[in-house]
Amino acid sequence: MRITDLTLTMFTVPGVPPTRYAAHLANLSGTLELGLLTLDTDEGVQGHAFLGSAMRPAGLDAAALMQGLKPLLMGEDPLERERLHELMRRWSRTSTLRPMGTVDVALWDIAGKVAGLPIHRLLGGYRQALPAYASSQKLSGTDAYVEQALHFKSLGWTAYKIHPVGEASQDIAICEAVRRAVGDGYTLMLDASFAYRFDEAVRVGRAIEQLGFRWYEDPLTENDVYNCRKLRDKLDIPLMATELPIGGLDTYAVWLTERATDYLRGDVPLKGGITTMVKTAHLAEAFNLQYEVHHGGNSLNNLAGLHVALAIRNTEFFEVLLPVESHRHGLVQDIEVDAKGLVQAPAQPGLGLDIDFDLVRRGTNAVLR
Repeated sequence: MRITDLTLTMFTVPGVPPTRYAAHLANLSGTLELGLLTLDTDEGVQGHAFLGSAMRPAGLDAAALMQGLKPLLMGEDPLERERLHELMRRWSRTSTLRPMGTVDVALWDIAGKVAGLPIHRLLGGYRQALPAYASSQKLSGTDAYVEQALHFKSLGWTAYKIHPVGEASQDIAICEAVRRAVGDGYTLMLDASFAYRFDEAVRVGRAIEQLGFRWYEDPLTENDVYNCRKLRDKLDIPLMATELPIGGLDTYAVWLTERATDYLRGDVPLKGGITTMVKTAHLAEAFNLQYEVHHGGNSLNNLAGLHVALAIRNTEFFEVLLPVESHRHGLVQDIEVDAKGLVQAPAQPGLGLDIDFDLVRRGTNAVLR
């Protein structure tokens, strides 16, 4: 089998809610721009993936994918994912890993279709369902967080993560109010999105530790290994880092050797695809650490992340980033959370859910070849 063509269909979805998760992150346009990647083979099997997200339009990475990665892939065997991953990783030193992650997902989609298996079974398989958690956007104030948490609890969801406003005292008040509202037995997490100085991070961490939060995510800047180690020594609540910086397997080593985090984190666009995620999940397992899958930014990336989470033992939850209207586009039927708060394993080969080609066609503004 050989790759015979690679195309990127650029399409837009209007009316997406402008959403913020931290002061430095916002979707300002209200329009989602994605690219549908199609890998064709000489045996008629196609692989698909999406490029882009509500926070990063696909056009920012489209040229790198088409001009840099496409020439590397033409004529290659799509089942040689490890070799192609290394080729793309070397080239990606001049770009971001987002194009590489997109191609890697499409290669796994092909592999699953050839094998007649969903990707999670191709990876080995560990479970058929996983609890979801609602992951908040940055909201207007304490009452809004309480209302949102209670809403998802009423739907049967078993966990809620707060992206707070980014000011330590106010964030503590939000966490206290949400805990009072949902009760002591409900699972809560805090993702501070790199907001705090070290002293603030200690204060917030001690507060949510007393409130029984499950984990404390990214309180300090993404490269601050030194202070993360100090913070971890001062707290009992598990500390989660490694969502950023953008990078592959080698970016994790220092966090382990310096004992600066309790959990590892990974996703498709920031870490270079399913291939990197599986390696880093197993790396975490070697140190008896949890590996939690980060939201992937678009529907097919999230689906890819779900396959990884279903195939490994050292993960606990599936992240659903709110509002879902900002991130769930391009599939006929997206990942759903059932009345027990679970997401179920896809059963069809490859990625396992159908692309909404009519939606793509209606929004198409360019086809890159």
